[in-house]
Amino acid sequence: MNRREALKSVVLMMGGTMVGANVILTGCAPEKQIEGLDFSEEEIAYMDEIGEAIIPETDTPGAKAAGIGSFMAMMVKDTYTEEQQKSFINGLNSLKSDFKSETGTAFMDAAVAERTAFLNKLNKEAMQQNPEENTGSNYILMIKDLTLLGYFTSEVGATQALRYIETPGRYDPCMEYNKGDKAWAI
Repeated sequence: MNRREALKSVVLMMGGTMVGANVILTGCAPEKQIEGLDFSEEEIAYMDEIGEAIIPETDTPGAKAAGIGSFMAMMVKDTYTEEQQKSFINGLNSLKSDFKSETGTAFMDAAVAERTAFLNKLNKEAMQQNPEENTGSNYILMIKDLTLLGYFTSEVGATQALRYIETPGRYDPCMEYNKGDKAWAI
């Protein structure tokens, strides 16, 4: 088995939701993309708020501090196929309209607890679905994957939410682990 086949197997085991899987598997940008796809400042702020509901600020900065909206916009524009881009954009619009119809308030005006509860409900529904069925609610998995990837690879996430040592560093094969320690940033 070569590396490409191994990566495909891992992606399939993960349900095919790996962010930018097509870029990893093909090694280049997707051939077909939506022409002129640009996100407005309002859309980026909206994605920041979605990311902040997924990774809120606690004793460490949240996703908004990492600029997650801009990261999502860049990843969708540069690495997603036309079909994935449409699914993501339709998902953002669906999230906005479904939230408004369910709660009676706009997502941007709602309390963080309401946002989080709604996103958790969407995530639970998406996790219970068969990945083969494209019912349209799988966009929440794309948003969640982008938020986690963007946050934990950002300077804020790597240095404040994780333990970070700039590499190359010294080799220490026997690191002491204490219960509750932060995970290491790679």
